[in-house]
Amino acid sequence: MATGRIILSEQKLNLVLDRLTHQLIEYHGDFSESCIVGIQPRGAALSDRLVARLKRIGKLKSISYGLLDVTFHRDDFRTRDEPLKANEMKMDFLVEGKKVILVDDVLYTGRTIQAAISALQHFGRPEKIELLALIDRRFNRDLPIQTDYSGMVVDALDQAYVKVEWNDGGGGKVRIYASKEDVK
Repeated sequence: MATGRIILSEQKLNLVLDRLTHQLIEYHGDFSESCIVGIQPRGAALSDRLVARLKRIGKLKSISYGLLDVTFHRDDFRTRDEPLKANEMKMDFLVEGKKVILVDDVLYTGRTIQAAISALQHFGRPEKIELLALIDRRFNRDLPIQTDYSGMVVDALDQAYVKVEWNDGGGGKVRIYASKEDVK
């Protein structure tokens, strides 16, 4: 049984989340013109933690925050062997004229982000879209997409698999596996 190597411990992960929170406060201030949109399913845990930190560290009372399902906006959804199950869409606001921060756990090929931008258009035309990813696998991109905010840049082989493991209490860690088959 192969186990993945921890590349971001719980202690360092919390430092990274605090740094990202401070960067967001620096660039977006009170968030009156900005919103956060987590990409379902894996961006939800990260965006939940960021919004909680923004409220605590930035003393922000209100943040427009939603969760976006991109299942049927992906370019590969028809090529799967089994039917896909959509995630819940939780977007109770329009993004028209707002600065949108899309949040996902790992930026790999860029296809999920492409799907998220397509899905986001159903909620208006944003002034600007930025991308925050906890892990940026910069050498594995298929599309010309890059992060505006990243927690950690990882240079990994194509077959390697990076997994963010969140704890119920709020912490977590990030592991890298030799291949997806090694993930238990």
